[in-house]
Parts: sequence; structure tokens; C-alpha cells
Amino acid sequence: MISLDKAIRIVEQSVTALNSEERVSLSESLNRVLRHDVVSDINMPPFRKTAVDGYACRAADLDNPLTVIEVIAAGTTPQKTIAQGTCSKIMTGAPIPNGADCVIPVEDTELLSDGTIRFKGSKPKSNICELGEDIKIGESPLSKGTLIKPQHIAIMAALGCHSPIVSVRPRVSILPTGDELVEPTEIPQGSKIRNSNGHQLIAQVISAGAIPMYHGIVGDTEEVTEKAIARALAESDVVVLTGGVSMGDFDYVPRIMERLGVKILFDSIAVQPGKPTTFGVAGNKLIFGLPGNPVSSFVQFELLVKPALLMMMQCNEPYARTYKLPLAIDYSRKRAERLGLFPVIVNDKGEVEPLEFHGSAHIFSLAKATGIAAIPLGVKELKKGELLDVRPI
Repeated sequence: MISLDKAIRIVEQSVTALNSEERVSLSESLNRVLRHDVVSDINMPPFRKTAVDGYACRAADLDNPLTVIEVIAAGTTPQKTIAQGTCSKIMTGAPIPNGADCVIPVEDTELLSDGTIRFKGSKPKSNICELGEDIKIGESPLSKGTLIKPQHIAIMAALGCHSPIVSVRPRVSILPTGDELVEPTEIPQGSKIRNSNGHQLIAQVISAGAIPMYHGIVGDTEEVTEKAIARALAESDVVVLTGGVSMGDFDYVPRIMERLGVKILFDSIAVQPGKPTTFGVAGNKLIFGLPGNPVSSFVQFELLVKPALLMMMQCNEPYARTYKLPLAIDYSRKRAERLGLFPVIVNDKGEVEPLEFHGSAHIFSLAKATGIAAIPLGVKELKKGELLDVRPI
């Protein structure tokens, strides 16, 4: 067995970035990786504007009633200049008229019987957003390598970047193996179980910004498995299998991989769940053999496969953020020869609460999980308040 840290380093060192790029629409850019900086072609705001609904005026005049000379709606241009004793009623986002140096909020004013308004607040703020105070022409708020999130789409839309250039997406073949599997559309009979891994991995691949290529359930014969893996290697950049990588009589995936020219770089990790994880390379292609139990496959995808996919797309953001959070209760486990991973929820005090977890087949333990916590190798017990590494999921 190798440590999880070493396994992560081996995978990272094996990744070859995809050099191709393409233009996509804003609606297609979510979870894609930018290949060029987004540069602003305008100042934001593009003019001095008000941050509140109120009255644009001169601060020096606020001790006296003010005459309203104009109403300025958002999207219109002021027509009059503010002089002594005057003001313009103005709506949020509208341009500041010449002569004004502040905007008093409407709730800080009183309408007098003669139609003038009086300031009834304390010392006023300017409430003016200055030209270019958010961003100036030529500045770049989004850099090459950014993994595009919804807020980034808003920024690109504001700057007129309506068809960003992004990395092409890796193609990921998904091969769940095992004669015991049936698809979710079937009711399992006898010793059969539904195939959760395949569909879980499809969703994880999509979430990582890559293209899932689902090959269906692969039966437990060496010939069928070899044909399926060979086809997957020919059609995709990354191959992800589940099952067939442990020590059972039908777990022949590693030797099939070797026959197909895959160089196996590790086949066991000192982590629980996920010990029998296998990884290899065939030229620039990556192949992952994940355990068949669903929690193991879920966790190992997040730890190893997802970072590799982001690296292939030249993402420059941290691939795996972890946070130090305190335990809400005492926690113990029976064995400690491997790094232990278990599902947790973070409560409203910022503490980590372990969820009921029966082992690597207990997929339902992830239903309410907001993170995966790690208990170090060699440690059996942790006390309330001790800090844990927690990875959000």
C-alpha cells in the first residue's frame, strides 16, 4: 500500500493537459475552464451613479429646504444641473447630475407642504458610486485557468464576453463491472443489486466539467471485460471502472489492464474506504480502477479522478480544499492502520458531526453529508473539540 498523499502525487504527475480549446456560449460555459484572461472593455460603473433611491444634491445645502427640479430614472440622462437650494429625485443606478456631490436616501427626507423636501437625517454619506470604481478598462477580473461558476458568468455577461474560450472537456468512459448489477429501471431479484456506481460517476464527471461516456454494465468474464476496456481506451481520455480490482476470483481487471498496455502505477492505498484503488497510464490516457462499493468509488473519484480532470483542462484553482474544523463529539474507530475517511455534517456552530456510517457500501450515509472528514493513520480516538481535516462535498 502507498499513502493517499503519494497516490495523489502520482496521479498529478501522470496528467497531460489537453491543449485544444473552443468557444462556447455563456449558457454552456458553467464548470468549464477559461483559456484566456477576460479583459474589461468598459469602466464599471460606466458613469457616476447613485447607490440608493433618494435626492441628488449638494451637501452644503442640507440645512435648508430643497426644491426638486427633476426626476431621474435609471437608464435616463440628467437634463439639469444642481445649483444652490435645488435637488433632483433619483432612482438607484441612475446617473448623478452635474453639480451634485451626494445623494440623501428617500427615507431620510420629509416632504414639506410647499413641495420642497427637507433632510432629517444625521451627517450624510455620499451614496455615489464613482466611475470605474469596480473595474477599469483593461483590467482582468477573471484569469486563464478559472473554473467558471455562476458568478463568473455574471461577470462575463457584464463585460460583454458572450462567447468565452474554454478548454475542451476530457472524455471519460465509465464502466461499472459485475454480474450482480442491474440497472435502476429493474427490480433486483435474488442476489442482484442496482447499479448505483455508474450513475453516480456520470453525475460526478459532469460536475467536474468533463464528458461522461457510459458503457453500461460490464459482465464478470475476462473476455467481455477486456473488450470493454479496450474500447474505452480507444474512445476516451480517461477510463473509470468500478469493481473487479480487489482480490476475488473474478477481480482480473489489473491483469487485463497490463495486457492492454496500461502501466499500473499503484494498486492499493492506505485509506479506508478505498484501499483497492488501482491507477495506471496508457500513453497520455489515464485509467482508474475504483472499488465496487459506492462510498469507496464516490470518495476516490473526488480525491483522485476529479483533480486529474481539472488538471487536464488546465484549471489553476486548488483542486481539493480542506478546512480545519472542530469535532462536535468524541469519535473512535476499531482499527487505525489506514487513513480513515467518513461522512460528516457541519452544524450551525461550525462543528463536525459524524454521520452514521456502516462502511464502504453504505451509500445512504452520504444523503445528508456536507463533507468528508479524515482521521489520521494510527489514530483510533479523537476528543470533542479536536480539529479535523474536512473536504466539502
